[in-house]
Amino acid sequence: MTRLSVNINKVATLRNARGENNPDVVAFALHCEKVGAQGITVHPRPDERHIRRSDVRDLKAVISTEFNMEGYPSEDFLRLVEENKPAQATLVPDKPDQLTSSSGWDIPANADFLRKVTERLKQAGVRVSIFIAADKEQVRAAKEVGADRVELYTKPYADLYPTDPERAIAPFIKASEEAKKIGIGMNAGHDLSLENLAYFHQRMPHLQEVSIGHALISDALYLGIDETIRRYLDCLS
Repeated sequence: MTRLSVNINKVATLRNARGENNPDVVAFALHCEKVGAQGITVHPRPDERHIRRSDVRDLKAVISTEFNMEGYPSEDFLRLVEENKPAQATLVPDKPDQLTSSSGWDIPANADFLRKVTERLKQAGVRVSIFIAADKEQVRAAKEVGADRVELYTKPYADLYPTDPERAIAPFIKASEEAKKIGIGMNAGHDLSLENLAYFHQRMPHLQEVSIGHALISDALYLGIDETIRRYLDCLS
């Protein structure tokens, strides 16, 4: 089964626009769980422009599904993960002021760093996933540095899907097959949507988890969050 993890960063962005607690990020996360989401994802950034450190602590106290923390593995991020012990930490190569994730790690070029980070987080009892492009070399490199999973950066798939879905999915299938072959888990995320998720899921038999935020929250403005989550789960059924 492929799990749906709802990234709630955009909910925090809306809350922060007024400086109060509306919408309530924790209440929203709990409601997502109630209507079927199988995980909650947050990406706390250094400037706290959406998810705050306090949100991480509050969410950890109440989340009953899988809690996934994404972020660049700075010392501050690593300490936050160690303090809160989510089920999974997803390591992304974002710069501190980056608007959103736009590429995966070049793991061979950062192998020593990522190996130390992975060992540290696994010692804390946290599963480690590394954000990469759909490339077999990067999948193998993730295994070599000790990661439990990889998360495939799916924007290239989303961009090409409307005009050539077969070519769009091809490198992702190869990466998935390599992951299965060497025994590393497979997640995916970025620009997956109601338009392209079902096809992606159908062609990726070893996919364990998708993390979706921007498209899902945008759809909820029109459909409501209950109906939106139901439709995303239908894509993964």
